[in-house]
Amino acid sequence: MHVPLYQAKADFFRMLGHPVRIRVLELLQHGPVPVRDLLADIDIEPSSLSQQLAVLRRSGIVVSTREGSTVSYALAGGDVAELLRAARRILTELLAGQNQLLSQLRQADTVEGETSAAETPVGGRLLSDRGSPRPTP
Repeated sequence: MHVPLYQAKADFFRMLGHPVRIRVLELLQHGPVPVRDLLADIDIEPSSLSQQLAVLRRSGIVVSTREGSTVSYALAGGDVAELLRAARRILTELLAGQNQLLSQLRQADTVEGETSAAETPVGGRLLSDRGSPRPTP
């Protein structure tokens, strides 16, 4: 059965869609890491980490090696590290845009607050610069 490319991409991103999996991939960017170190860095139950590592291993983006009783994991290729760097760049741009919007909203609130102070009484009521009557306090 042929899977369309867009579906394969969606499945790939769905597989990445778990915080523990992303954290594991971040930790593996600099080389192989023993499971005990992953457990110490992620603060998760061993069985839960094992499940998440199995998902990553089945997908083929991580590989495991055993030396004695120590099992280590590593990225299967450098493209995953590049994907994580690209995600950081995208998030940085998105958050910068949100900060600009937040700044504009704060400026609008400041201007609106100054406008409220400029309201004048008209016929026993306060009339705002927008022309809407408000009861006199």
